[in-house]
Amino acid sequence: MNTHALDPLLADQMQAADADGKVDALFAYLEQKGASNYDEQVTQLEHALQTAALAKAAGGTAAQVTSALLHDLGHMLVCEHNAEGDFLAEDLEHEVIGAKYLDPFFPPEITVPISLHVPSKRYLCTVDPDYYDSLSSASKHSFVVQGGKMDDEQRAEFEKTPHLDLAVQLRRWDDEGKVMGLDVPGVQAYRDDVLACLKVDQG
Repeated sequence: MNTHALDPLLADQMQAADADGKVDALFAYLEQKGASNYDEQVTQLEHALQTAALAKAAGGTAAQVTSALLHDLGHMLVCEHNAEGDFLAEDLEHEVIGAKYLDPFFPPEITVPISLHVPSKRYLCTVDPDYYDSLSSASKHSFVVQGGKMDDEQRAEFEKTPHLDLAVQLRRWDDEGKVMGLDVPGVQAYRDDVLACLKVDQG
């Protein structure tokens, strides 16, 4: 696990708010912190919105749409883009950071796929020979940093993971959501989905 400091403000705001206030705080954070570049094509926010739009267009559940929208929150929580050099040169485990940060507010159907969307890329590269060729150059670079292909033991263990299918599908939407200049709905289009997914004691 990396030692970069996390931003506590969002969690504090969400903890203190009612359901609508939690979503307001989350969406404001995405819009504020999402201006940094995800790669050479899109910003963090553009990538999140494109991934959520893909989930919605595919008829995904509220949980799938929410996990798609929030899957890279960990990138925003850690000041990766302010670090010296290329932030992709170090694996900061953004998927684990984001999932743990969201865990008090959302159920496993959302946080587990988020936590697995990076190893899902490794898994798909291992089991699907054509998958690696479909990745963007930035994603190919981060794939190497994140560990490369799984060995047989790692693959067998990963296939036992709960919500594996959800994680793999999230990964595929993640890979597709990197189109420069694509016009997609803003965060408010997903308010009802996110509200529906808050834990009962957080509503």
